[in-house]
Amino acid sequence: MSDTRTETDSFGGIEVPGDSYWGAQTQRSIENFPFGQREQMPAEIVHALGFVKQAAARVNARSGALDAEIGEAVQQAAGEVAAG
Repeated sequence: MSDTRTETDSFGGIEVPGDSYWGAQTQRSIENFPFGQREQMPAEIVHALGFVKQAAARVNARSGALDAEIGEAVQQAAGEVAAG
Protein backbone atom coordinates (compact mmCIF):
# COMPACT_ATOMS: atom_id res chain seq x y z
CA MET A 1 0.00 0.00 0.00
CA SER A 2 1.28 3.51 -0.74
CA ASP A 3 2.33 5.86 2.03
CA THR A 4 -0.49 8.31 1.25
CA ARG A 5 -3.53 8.69 -0.94
CA THR A 6 -5.37 11.80 -2.11
CA GLU A 7 -8.89 12.25 -0.72
CA THR A 8 -11.18 15.05 -1.88
CA ASP A 9 -13.89 17.08 -0.18
CA SER A 10 -15.52 20.47 -0.79
CA PHE A 11 -12.19 22.18 -0.05
CA GLY A 12 -10.27 20.11 -2.61
CA GLY A 13 -7.68 17.39 -2.34
CA ILE A 14 -5.63 16.46 0.72
CA GLU A 15 -3.10 13.73 1.39
CA VAL A 16 -4.27 11.06 3.84
CA PRO A 17 -2.14 8.21 5.25
CA GLY A 18 -2.57 5.21 2.95
CA ASP A 19 -3.46 2.80 5.74
CA SER A 20 -6.06 5.02 7.43
CA TYR A 21 -9.80 4.40 7.40
CA TRP A 22 -10.72 8.09 7.29
CA GLY A 23 -11.12 10.58 4.49
CA ALA A 24 -10.49 14.23 3.71
CA GLN A 25 -12.68 15.85 6.37
CA THR A 26 -11.18 13.83 9.21
CA GLN A 27 -7.65 14.50 7.95
CA ARG A 28 -8.36 18.24 7.89
CA SER A 29 -9.68 18.03 11.45
CA ILE A 30 -6.55 16.17 12.58
CA GLU A 31 -4.35 18.86 11.05
CA ASN A 32 -6.40 21.85 12.23
CA PHE A 33 -7.40 20.64 15.71
CA PRO A 34 -4.52 18.63 17.12
CA PHE A 35 -5.17 16.72 20.31
CA GLY A 36 -2.94 14.91 22.73
CA GLN A 37 -2.96 11.56 24.46
CA ARG A 38 -5.24 12.89 27.23
CA GLU A 39 -8.11 13.51 24.80
CA GLN A 40 -7.99 10.17 23.00
CA MET A 41 -10.94 7.83 23.26
CA PRO A 42 -10.22 4.60 25.19
CA ALA A 43 -9.37 1.67 22.93
CA GLU A 44 -12.21 -0.39 24.41
CA ILE A 45 -14.75 2.19 23.20
CA VAL A 46 -13.24 2.23 19.71
CA HIS A 47 -13.37 -1.58 19.55
CA ALA A 48 -16.98 -1.61 20.77
CA LEU A 49 -17.96 0.93 18.11
CA GLY A 50 -16.34 -1.34 15.53
CA PHE A 51 -18.60 -4.20 16.65
CA VAL A 52 -21.68 -1.94 16.49
CA LYS A 53 -20.78 -0.69 12.99
CA GLN A 54 -20.13 -4.25 11.83
CA ALA A 55 -23.52 -5.43 13.11
CA ALA A 56 -25.32 -2.45 11.58
CA ALA A 57 -23.71 -3.09 8.19
CA ARG A 58 -24.68 -6.76 8.36
CA VAL A 59 -28.33 -5.98 9.18
CA ASN A 60 -28.60 -3.21 6.60
CA ALA A 61 -27.05 -5.37 3.87
CA ARG A 62 -29.35 -8.30 4.66
CA SER A 63 -32.43 -6.05 4.61
CA GLY A 64 -31.43 -4.51 1.28
CA ALA A 65 -30.99 -1.02 2.74
CA LEU A 66 -27.27 -1.22 1.92
CA ASP A 67 -25.66 -2.57 -1.23
CA ALA A 68 -24.28 -6.05 -0.49
CA GLU A 69 -20.78 -5.25 -1.78
CA ILE A 70 -20.56 -2.05 0.26
CA GLY A 71 -21.99 -3.87 3.27
CA GLU A 72 -19.29 -6.52 3.00
CA ALA A 73 -16.55 -3.87 2.79
CA VAL A 74 -17.94 -2.02 5.83
CA GLN A 75 -18.18 -5.28 7.78
CA GLN A 76 -14.56 -6.10 6.93
CA ALA A 77 -13.24 -2.67 7.96
CA ALA A 78 -15.39 -2.53 11.10
CA GLY A 79 -14.21 -6.01 12.06
CA GLU A 80 -10.61 -4.83 11.80
CA VAL A 81 -11.42 -1.86 14.05
CA ALA A 82 -13.18 -4.15 16.53
CA ALA A 83 -10.17 -6.49 16.58
CA GLY A 84 -7.81 -3.61 17.30
